[in-house]
Amino acid sequence: MEQTKGKYFNHCVQEYKEGKIAKMGYMSSYAYFHQPIRLALTAARYKFVSKMFAGMDKVLELGCADAFYSVIVAERVKTLVATDYDPVFINQAKELGRAENIELRVLDLAQEPCENTFDGIYALDVFEHIHPKDEDAFMRNVTRALKKPSAGGGVLILGIPSLESQVYASEGSKAEHVNCKSGEDFKAFCKKYFHQVFVFSMNDEVVHTGFYPMAHYLFALCVGVKE
Repeated sequence: MEQTKGKYFNHCVQEYKEGKIAKMGYMSSYAYFHQPIRLALTAARYKFVSKMFAGMDKVLELGCADAFYSVIVAERVKTLVATDYDPVFINQAKELGRAENIELRVLDLAQEPCENTFDGIYALDVFEHIHPKDEDAFMRNVTRALKKPSAGGGVLILGIPSLESQVYASEGSKAEHVNCKSGEDFKAFCKKYFHQVFVFSMNDEVVHTGFYPMAHYLFALCVGVKE
């Protein structure tokens, strides 16, 4: 085997030669070639979730696409059930292989309930694609899949582009983003279903508590399902 100048990096070469190779999928590969900065931005969003959910036993991801970033959360939880409504992405993720503690499933919570309950649920860049007429059905199915406060509680994290950011969005994004919200409206909607909702702003890779209208992205951290 060829040797690197730095001895430590020989481990990297060896594992790669042995076939331990991270494989992108349809979505992550497209971003790499067309808008590589999105890899950093998306990874930062998953990192936020991984920090908030660290130590949880069972977590559900909605809208995982090719599940390339899901491993960031999987590293910090016992089991991650990564789902997408499109079987094309789930089938590819299964073929490519992901972390051993990731279960891959087809699921559309806007249209159907989930039979399991989870300590935490998260959906990044999903809610803005759900038509307003379906948003309440989606949240009802989400809350049914979360552990109730009497059973130890459950936490939901939703991440969406802010309404104010859409003036800078591409035409393709504008066509797909049918349900962006401003920070206060986002919080009010989530408060219908949770006792406590903490909304964070995000610009580029930085999560903060700044002025909502100046945020490009919003996180809603929702705690305590209303029973």
